[in-house]
Amino acid sequence: MKLGKVEFCHFLQLIALFLCFSGMSQAELSRSRSKPYFQSGRSRTKRSWVWNQFFVLEEYMGSDPLYVGKLHSDVDKGDGSIKYILSGEGASSIFIIDENTGDIHATKRLDREEQAYYTLRAQALDRLTNKPVEPESEFVIKIQDINDNEPKFLDGPYTAGVPEMSPVGTSVVQVTATDADDPTYGNSARVVYSILQGQPYFSVEPKTGVIKTALPNMDREAKDQYLLVIQAKDMVGQNGGLSGTTSVTVTLTDVNDNPPRFPRRSYQYNVPESLPVASVVARIKAADADIGANAEMEYRIVDGDGLGIFKISVDKETQEGIITIQKELDFEAKTSYTLRIEAANKDADPRFLSLGPFSDTTTVKIIVEDVDEPPVFSSPLYPMEVSEATQVGNIIGTVAAHDPDSSNSPVRYSIDRNTDLERYFNIDANSGVITTAKSLDRETNAVHNITVLAMESQNPSQVGRGYVAITILDINDNAPEFAMDYETTVCENAQPGQVIQKISAVDKDEPSNGHQFYFSLTTDATNNHNFSLKDNKDNTASILTRRNGFRRQEQSVYYLPIFIVDSGSPSLSSTNTLTIRVCDCDADGVAQTCNAEAYVLPAGLSTGALIAILACVLTLLVLILLIVTMRRRKKEPLIFDEERDIRENIVRYDDEGGGEEDTEAFDMAALRNLNVIRDTKTRRDVTPEIQFLSRPAFKSIPDNVIFREFIWERLKEADVDPGAPPYDSLQTYAFEGNGSVAESLSSLDSISSNSDQNYDYLSDWGPRFKRLADMYGTGQESLYS
Repeated sequence: MKLGKVEFCHFLQLIALFLCFSGMSQAELSRSRSKPYFQSGRSRTKRSWVWNQFFVLEEYMGSDPLYVGKLHSDVDKGDGSIKYILSGEGASSIFIIDENTGDIHATKRLDREEQAYYTLRAQALDRLTNKPVEPESEFVIKIQDINDNEPKFLDGPYTAGVPEMSPVGTSVVQVTATDADDPTYGNSARVVYSILQGQPYFSVEPKTGVIKTALPNMDREAKDQYLLVIQAKDMVGQNGGLSGTTSVTVTLTDVNDNPPRFPRRSYQYNVPESLPVASVVARIKAADADIGANAEMEYRIVDGDGLGIFKISVDKETQEGIITIQKELDFEAKTSYTLRIEAANKDADPRFLSLGPFSDTTTVKIIVEDVDEPPVFSSPLYPMEVSEATQVGNIIGTVAAHDPDSSNSPVRYSIDRNTDLERYFNIDANSGVITTAKSLDRETNAVHNITVLAMESQNPSQVGRGYVAITILDINDNAPEFAMDYETTVCENAQPGQVIQKISAVDKDEPSNGHQFYFSLTTDATNNHNFSLKDNKDNTASILTRRNGFRRQEQSVYYLPIFIVDSGSPSLSSTNTLTIRVCDCDADGVAQTCNAEAYVLPAGLSTGALIAILACVLTLLVLILLIVTMRRRKKEPLIFDEERDIRENIVRYDDEGGGEEDTEAFDMAALRNLNVIRDTKTRRDVTPEIQFLSRPAFKSIPDNVIFREFIWERLKEADVDPGAPPYDSLQTYAFEGNGSVAESLSSLDSISSNSDQNYDYLSDWGPRFKRLADMYGTGQESLYS
């Protein structure tokens, strides 16, 4: 059915008015067939479906499906030939339709906060042909809200601050609660605020949630924090509405509403007079209940007799006033000081000036305690001058010190010898007079810096120190001399009047007007014909030649004595000798050689050859010395000298042998008992000229067993000792043995015995037995030879 534009609009208006007044939750779609309606040459086909929104209540909890609405078409005659189909959001799962009647039901509980509406499509089909009898169209099922969500504070809990002493109505913080229900439908989302905890200090605006102060003069120093509980309730706060709460912590921030106050009206402190400058004397603090910047202090001394002696500053950490010393204290000068000190807040708040002055004062009394102080010198430094010519014991100057204490103890003086190691000066212990103790020499030490000690007689531990600078004044006590060791040469071809050397002088003295030296030749050298001297009048002199034709072979060295006089008073002089060598020079006057020996060398013998000859001679001399040294070492006896010989020795005194030679010492270890049978060992380092036959033992007087064993042990040690002297020192004295071919060779019984034994055969035994042969031979004259 086709309707005109005007008719269609009127139709829609009628449906809207009907729904608004009746509150229906459902609508019927109607289809009307009509002939085309023509207007102004235009035609429009009538819509096949006409619909409005369907409404369904959320949170339905019934056991049966919830009826939503009905679809109907005018084509449907009720004979079951029309079939209704539903598609779109939630079709078949949430929403179902009776295909015969077009009734729509909701099969599940719906939540508007999850989804507020569903968009579906409806279609009517011919059941036999399955062809649409109506075009497919969309419609909306809207979920109708109920009050099922309480207000929530999404930003809670809250913290806020407000200055103390704020007036009533000062805004603190705004809280906001949200409600998930539909704000466009009913009062489910209309929230009002109320305060459950925090009265009477704070209040809250019901509609806006702004928290404000409700009491004046809230003092942080009395209570600095409050806990508020705020409620938000929907349904405009009516009964049955849902509510939610949050907490708000409100902190009172500090303002400078408390002036500083000293806990005491006066303070007293004792300090020793020896306290160093800048030392802390006392700490005082004014109390202030405020905190932070509002409690920052400023201290100053407003009155008193210690304004120039003390100062006060503030400790930034503790806000204490620190009193320190600016000048040294002296008990003898002043025993106490009084200070009037003020403390004030750094930043005052004009709103609270009516509470009183934001400052306070107190009195501080400082008592100076007496301390035993060391003596004090009248001057920190004593400059003195003395001539280096002064005599030992002369007075140089005087120092003075006194005891600053009221006792005024006598003072004794001494010199710190660490500052006068050479002991050039002495000081009188009672008067402080400084005198010389040694001769002074300005050239050795021009200034002496010494320390004088002053000690109290009653308390020697109290020592003061004074400083003395003694300047040694110069006198002319050093003669001038050459400024350096000059090496002067003159060429053989030098011309008369030629300058060969320029000399200058130095003087260890330092005259006030500077040095002035005068040069001349000595009287002996004035008339020489070789050189002359010219004084340049500028502390220098020039040496000139007076002739030409110097020859090295005639004279290679000249000695020129020069007389130098200084300008001191009295003046001093010295004679210095200038050595001048004659040299062979080249065309430019540069010396080539100054050796005079070159002229006396043999013809054809060069300097190099002469050096080679001398080297050979020296080499031969060294070889000869080495050979002589080696020979002497071979001839040296290996016997230890008497002082170093530590062996046991026996010395012969009553031998009747051949004089002094018989008194030589023999090794005690050589003695042995011949009655003990042992193998004879031949020394490897001695080849005997004559080998003796071993003789049988003979009777002898008994010997001591201990002595025999001792000698035997020493003999064994000597035989195996590689360091033993390489010579035989075997001597026998009464142990000659029995059955000897020569029998006893001892001279002890030779005179008294009547033996007619002939010992001439001893001369055949070799040179070692020559002495025995001479002593016991037949010749009477050879007895003591």
